Amino acid sequence: MLPAKNSQNWLPSLFNDFFETDWIPRTHVTSPAINVMEADDKYTVEAAVPGMTKEDINIHLTDDNLLVITMEKKNQEEEKDKKYLRREFSYSKYEQSLILPEDVEKEQISAKVADGVLTVELPKMTEQEKEKSCRQIEIQ
Repeated sequence: MLPAKNSQNWLPSLFNDFFETDWIPRTHVTSPAINVMEADDKYTVEAAVPGMTKEDINIHLTDDNLLVITMEKKNQEEEKDKKYLRREFSYSKYEQSLILPEDVEKEQISAKVADGVLTVELPKMTEQEKEKSCRQIEIQ
């Protein structure tokens, strides 16, 4: 990862930055902060997703009981009427996999994005649902 620049100039001088790293395009690999909470009736996963929309996020379940959250934000295409003097917005991609507890009601999982936070609700099974999912095997 490139060192952080301590100058606040929005258009740095060519001489000062020639020997620094500003002229090299930056690729940021970020890991959003994630919170996981438990209540009596559900688990909640929160992920920081500033600047992301629901179209930038994909959530799916795997056969291995994993909840996979993938986020991808691409550069906006340059508009023909704009001439950039400095451009630091970059492409970013992130994927997080979480092992689901056995008591999650998978068909009832829901998600929403608001104010830069992705919230995934993972409802817990009731005791009756747990008994239904437990299959007794007959011994012969």
